[in-house]
Amino acid sequence: MAKKSKKQQSGGTPATVALTAAGTPYTLHAYEHDPASPSYGEEAADALGVSPDRVFKTLVADVDGELTVAVVPVAGSLDLKALAAAVGGKRASMADPVTAERTTGYVRGGISPLGQRKRLRTVVDASAEAHATICVSAGRRGLEVELSPADLASHTSAVLAPIGRR
Repeated sequence: MAKKSKKQQSGGTPATVALTAAGTPYTLHAYEHDPASPSYGEEAADALGVSPDRVFKTLVADVDGELTVAVVPVAGSLDLKALAAAVGGKRASMADPVTAERTTGYVRGGISPLGQRKRLRTVVDASAEAHATICVSAGRRGLEVELSPADLASHTSAVLAPIGRR
């Protein structure tokens, strides 16, 4: 079940609140975020001692005018053409960071696929299925939530598709 710090016990982030309310098992991992780190995801993998293949970053893209969430391993990058194809679109580009923050309710580097202000269409890279659990942002920099890929897909109504590339 969830391992919670005092801050999480008093309310948590929208992501952890949603998981707790649903009774979904998860583990919370906190680490000291370094503002000078060039990559939020790689920083999380290093700090937690977890393979970068099991730590997934949350990216917000614009697919044919509709914001879409892509969840891909930090060890790779997002294939925008594959993302568009996964949702039946033609073109995808990265969303404006300010728009992504405003729409999700999270800050860049802390955007979680869970508990977003506005529920967005979500695609999780199919490589997640190779792991019993994966880590995604819990809604703030320095906080990751570990859960099964099936639970993540269920909570976000995600499509699983090969959208990442090494």
